[in-house]
Amino acid sequence: MNFGLDRLWWAVALRGILAIVFGALVFFWPGFFWLIVVYTFGVYALVDGAVSIYLAVAGQGQAGRWWALLLRGLAGVAAGIVTLVWPGITELALLYVIAAWAVVTGVFEIVTAVRLRRYIRGEWALILSGALMVILGVAMAIVPVAGLLAIAWWVGATSIASGILLVALAIRLRTMGQGRAPEALAMP
Repeated sequence: MNFGLDRLWWAVALRGILAIVFGALVFFWPGFFWLIVVYTFGVYALVDGAVSIYLAVAGQGQAGRWWALLLRGLAGVAAGIVTLVWPGITELALLYVIAAWAVVTGVFEIVTAVRLRRYIRGEWALILSGALMVILGVAMAIVPVAGLLAIAWWVGATSIASGILLVALAIRLRTMGQGRAPEALAMP
């Protein structure tokens, strides 16, 4: 059953590329993590949330259960606005905003993947991406004093890994849209 995600592969790829760019910025400039992350995270969460809302609205009539992706998008937009409106937010407060955003978006990403598994193969990439986000958020909330460098590396590595998984999913969706046989969509 095709419900339009193959046409929106580019939006999933865009989310993945944004995550990789965000992760690279954070990973390679850990000393400036909190300075950079205030604006970079705010813009990333805002754009990522807007893309998720677009995906939910564009596919709602065909996919049935689109609410999880919509809620994920709204959480991203809210986190982006909070971050951009209060750029002087303290390191600890920003840490908890990012941790909460990671957990909420990760959970909704997993819910979305579970709903999609009847329609596409390779949904494990979306589940793994969501699980990485939840793990990152929980780790940041439990160990906030672990040090800015360690947190920067956690955020950077998780964002890069999540982005790679989303790009892999986008490639699978694009392949599906080109009319390839379902066997070609199976992840190795």
